Amino acid sequence: MSAVLRRITAALACAALLAGCSGSPSPSPAADTSPAGSTSAASTPSEAATPATPAAVPRAPRAKACYRLTASQLTKPTNASTPVPCSARHTAQTIYVGTLDTVVDGHSVAVDSATVQKQLSTTCPRRLAAYVGGSATARNLSRFNVVWYSPTLEQSDQGADWFRCDVIAFAGQDQLASLPGPARLQGVLGSAAALDEFGLCGTSAPGARGFQRVICGRSHSWRAIDTIGLPGGAKYPGTATVRKAGDSDCKDLAQARSDNSLKYRYGWEWPTREQWDRGQRFGYCWVPD
Repeated sequence: MSAVLRRITAALACAALLAGCSGSPSPSPAADTSPAGSTSAASTPSEAATPATPAAVPRAPRAKACYRLTASQLTKPTNASTPVPCSARHTAQTIYVGTLDTVVDGHSVAVDSATVQKQLSTTCPRRLAAYVGGSATARNLSRFNVVWYSPTLEQSDQGADWFRCDVIAFAGQDQLASLPGPARLQGVLGSAAALDEFGLCGTSAPGARGFQRVICGRSHSWRAIDTIGLPGGAKYPGTATVRKAGDSDCKDLAQARSDNSLKYRYGWEWPTREQWDRGQRFGYCWVPD
């Protein structure tokens, strides 16, 4: 999910990642113009340079801290936003702070390496599931999601080895919803009524002109009522196959919910190839709401 910065090699920019490097070349020593046999002031032992004090290790973020993030910040690998009171409006909450595993087979790897990023992309979704609770279906039907942030390359070089997982919820396509405080947010999907506020809804039928996904707490006319799992391996089965695979099951679900078993509407939304490649092996069943 997060775009990852490439580590700059030590051969470039005078090792710009080292603390204290200004990026400007050091001035060459001035030519010695002292008379022969005299001692320059710079060579006096009592005036030798004092070793620089090592930079302090950047502090790790605080668990359960709240932030006012924007959608544009979700794709960044790092975040330096200042926390806000959780009693005030906020769009993200840190649900877990962990320690990066940057040693593989006895060798250190960079914070932006594939190994470290895999740790984040597997740990944070598990932490989200444990935090908001509910069934896998309820979580897939909700607008909750998780993003993760790690130290910058400079902070990592100074010893920072933390990462944080933040829960967010999409109100619309590119807009984040305001979140409740930690006391209510933790375990929120354990309540059957939670999806009435945080579920996946639409402004019209899926596939219709003007259709937009919105959180169910906003004005809407359709609702995703269930997910339908699809068989298949790593290779995408093809649009024709996934379109047909869940249609009958979705039709049955809509019919069972309708007051009129002969007249009802439903919408089956199957996963795209891109969604399948990201691991989504299910589609959504929609009905008017």
